[in-house]
Amino acid sequence: MHTFTGTYTAIVTPFKNGKVDEPAFERLIKAQIKGSVDGIVPVGTTGESPTLTYEEHVHVIAQAVRFAGGKIKVLAGTGANATKEAIYLTQHAEEAGADGSLQVAPYYNKPTQEGLFQHFHAIARATKLPIVLYSIPGRCGVEIGVDTVNRLAHDSVNIVGIKESGGNPERVSQLRAALGPNFTILSGDDALTLPFMAVGAQGVVSVASNIIPREIAQMVRMYQLGRTPMALKLHDKYYRLMKDLFIESNPGPIKAALAMMGMIQEEYRLPMAPMSAKNRDTLRASMKACGVLK
Repeated sequence: MHTFTGTYTAIVTPFKNGKVDEPAFERLIKAQIKGSVDGIVPVGTTGESPTLTYEEHVHVIAQAVRFAGGKIKVLAGTGANATKEAIYLTQHAEEAGADGSLQVAPYYNKPTQEGLFQHFHAIARATKLPIVLYSIPGRCGVEIGVDTVNRLAHDSVNIVGIKESGGNPERVSQLRAALGPNFTILSGDDALTLPFMAVGAQGVVSVASNIIPREIAQMVRMYQLGRTPMALKLHDKYYRLMKDLFIESNPGPIKAALAMMGMIQEEYRLPMAPMSAKNRDTLRASMKACGVLK
């Protein structure tokens, strides 16, 4: 079974004139390959999955697989708050050649832990893809409990990891103690990557690596190799940027940053809106301070 360790970029979905900007998307993925990340996560939170149609969602994943060309892994965002929808998207991602599926907890409907178990169990049974769970209670209103993760991992051989976005290193310790060394735990927050790795995480699904792929990949790699001072040096250099990329709701700041760098058009779909002028100035200052912008 595949494991997903290292640096995975939660890649944006660029738009132009209301449509997915495929040439820009290809350029972004090529930059990720050049930056030596381990993989990309298309159509997750950062990829604005809630505003894409089913057809667009499936197409973006297929294009991500094509543009990646087997050089980096594609962990496709195919979660949903309806189990049938998640199965539909996951099966299409499998057909497109994705390497795995990232499954966010159902949002808005706040299922019980039993409901979460049944949801992920049904998806796992409907695909051969390795599945990485995604717990982000701040957006979903529900946390995938440690006992539920443990139950799922023992129930379904293709549930192989979790993206942990609750902001609590203690959760990583609890997950590691319950699930052992072979279950993959990834940080869902750039600024917590090293604290999470210190207690058992094995990498990150990164937003910052959209603009600094090589640096985030190197930070993770240095820590994996035991070169902690070098990893901390990179963390310290880019910490301010990591935080300011969440000064407003993701993916607003990262899209603004990419546009400042001339990599995409700064275009969103409602209800996402452009950043405020004040926050844009703060972000620009952070980018200049760490050398991303001149």
